Amino acid sequence: MNASCSCEQSYIVRNEHINGGGRLFGGQLLMWIDDIAGVTARRYSGKNITTACIDNLDFLAGAYLNETIVLNAAITYVGRTSMEVTVKTYCETLDGERTLINVAHLVEVALNKDGKACAVPPFEPQTEEEKREWEAGRQRHEARKHRLSD
Repeated sequence: MNASCSCEQSYIVRNEHINGGGRLFGGQLLMWIDDIAGVTARRYSGKNITTACIDNLDFLAGAYLNETIVLNAAITYVGRTSMEVTVKTYCETLDGERTLINVAHLVEVALNKDGKACAVPPFEPQTEEEKREWEAGRQRHEARKHRLSD
């Protein structure tokens, strides 16, 4: 297992990323979010992964042409075969100031060589922030299980 539990990726919003309203196309952002969540889960688990669900995706503000977008992804909860990855997206000014524009929670499942779900290494939160994120992730995990059983 690679102990890396977080990743960061940056992009510049280009013409091909813009929707008809002149803002960053949500589908483009979703692709970037899914990519970084997958990389984070692969690095953590040391396994191939698949996205099982996007539990939450909140668009808080738009992004525009030529702005820098920064995505931060971190493992926030780990089950037996799944990992929750929280991705926070920021718009970054040229002087480095960041404004949160999106928060997403994705569930990634580790796959064995046959493409079947397999166990992932346990994760023990260390910092107070990791412990808070873990508890929030555990609550989201329980809510997902409840929704699936209805």
